[in-house]
Amino acid sequence: MKKITKDTYVDWYKDMLFWRKFEDKLAAVYIQQKVRGFLHLYNGQEAVLAGALHAMDLTKDKMITAYRNHVQPIGMGVDPKRVMAELYGKATGTSQGLGGSMHIFSKEFRFYGGHGIVGGQIPLGAGIAFGDKYHNSDAVTLCYFGDGAARQGSLHETFNMAMNWKLPVIFICENNGYAMGTSVERTANHEDIWKLGLGYEMPCGPVDGMNPVKVAEAVDEAIQRARKGEGPTFLEMKTYRYRGHSMSDAQHYRTKDEVEEYRKIDPITQVLDIIKENNYATDDEIEAINKEVKDKVKECEKFAEESPFPDLNILHDVVYEQEDYPFIK
Repeated sequence: MKKITKDTYVDWYKDMLFWRKFEDKLAAVYIQQKVRGFLHLYNGQEAVLAGALHAMDLTKDKMITAYRNHVQPIGMGVDPKRVMAELYGKATGTSQGLGGSMHIFSKEFRFYGGHGIVGGQIPLGAGIAFGDKYHNSDAVTLCYFGDGAARQGSLHETFNMAMNWKLPVIFICENNGYAMGTSVERTANHEDIWKLGLGYEMPCGPVDGMNPVKVAEAVDEAIQRARKGEGPTFLEMKTYRYRGHSMSDAQHYRTKDEVEEYRKIDPITQVLDIIKENNYATDDEIEAINKEVKDKVKECEKFAEESPFPDLNILHDVVYEQEDYPFIK
């Protein structure tokens, strides 16, 4: 794994703070009805992405996830202005405004969505990895899903095939505790989701998903195993979301005190504390980062606001049409 240096911590702080503020801005414009439909925010889970990106080779490795998917493509290299525009439904968005919040996608940066069907991305992630193995690539696919999706039958079918074929895929459960609103302890007779890998003799284990260092170490080990042709790994990242499942979630299933307890181990605060304790950056440099992040979020908002909506004709252009289809005259 690449060495974790003072620059790593500074970059983590800058990236995670930007992701947090990007999501906060989306929450604000959603209330103004500038972003419509469902909106699932990543606040609190940033360390899972930051640590994984440190371990990945972004020139070849791939990522696929569920509908909480705004900041992952940004981490992979997608212009955040285009992500913001997609949420606004604008023509300059990553899918020309046709995908919206749950369907961010970038073939160029090897980010394969954004999937609204719970667990739908799990077999797709294995399929992407199968393609890499078939073509003798040593690329690895990171396939993310939530604790709710861990109860889908497709997970078991995929785990079985992934192990049988030794596919270069890392399955990562972002266990933020409540799925759509039901606690993990109420959905199974055990709370250790990572143990699902044991039935397939898949390397598996729990990870502190609030600490980017722990995430990076676990993902690096799994990536090295996959590159050697030794197959998949299943990691349960124990994390927490500060906001509801989506913007429409009233969060009656938990207390404000519980949320505040988790804020004490906020991944951004953890990284900032290390930066200050080790003098990796001065107060002025930290303030400069804060301003840079704030300005960058404003740029994204301005770009999305000023971008045009897609032309109506695009609705015809993106629908498959077979001219010689025999059953319609």
